[in-house]
Amino acid sequence: MKTVFITGTSRGIGKALAQLFLKNDFFVIGTSTKGVADFAHENLIMVQLDQTDSASIERCARSAADLGKKIDILINNAALWIEGDYEKEVDIFILRKTLEANLVGIVDLTERLIPLMNENGHIINVSSRQGSFGYITAMFTTSYSISKAALNMYTRALAYRLADRVTVSAIHPGYVKTDMNEGEGELEPEEAAKDIYELALRDVDTGKFWYKGEVFPW
Repeated sequence: MKTVFITGTSRGIGKALAQLFLKNDFFVIGTSTKGVADFAHENLIMVQLDQTDSASIERCARSAADLGKKIDILINNAALWIEGDYEKEVDIFILRKTLEANLVGIVDLTERLIPLMNENGHIINVSSRQGSFGYITAMFTTSYSISKAALNMYTRALAYRLADRVTVSAIHPGYVKTDMNEGEGELEPEEAAKDIYELALRDVDTGKFWYKGEVFPW
């Protein structure tokens, strides 16, 4: 049985992803800020994770290691958007908090989990078209966009570094109906989860940015 590690599995895309992988006979290590989810399965283990807290990240990675399982797929799904990020001026408080959750925390966790990855594994960073330089004219969430652009660069750097053993991808899941946007998206979480799931299982070139099965511009 293969193992997938998915952050932010208590709701939205992460929850849909966890349920899809479970349906297809994966062992799922999921995370949430409280370490619980409103669904259960014999092949699901939930771990507490706060991506803005280095001690929480360390505990989470240690808990994963203690399971004694190699990770085949790592999906960095959890992200933060803070109310007020639509302003044109940069709010430094919002920027710092957003970067901690959407970049620094992801890098910290990923680096700790890389030793647990199986050969030929796949790391997927859930990004956004708002992190694409080609989408700058429609950018209204300054700090969030900066964090996703930086995550894209981490994807490229990590892909270069792990080229001989692990595939690394970024993906734009689409404009999804989640708590982050108060359900105003165009896609249901299950639709986005299906695209991410299919990418996770595909044999693709490392270091690419994806959307709907096609390469998306950085």
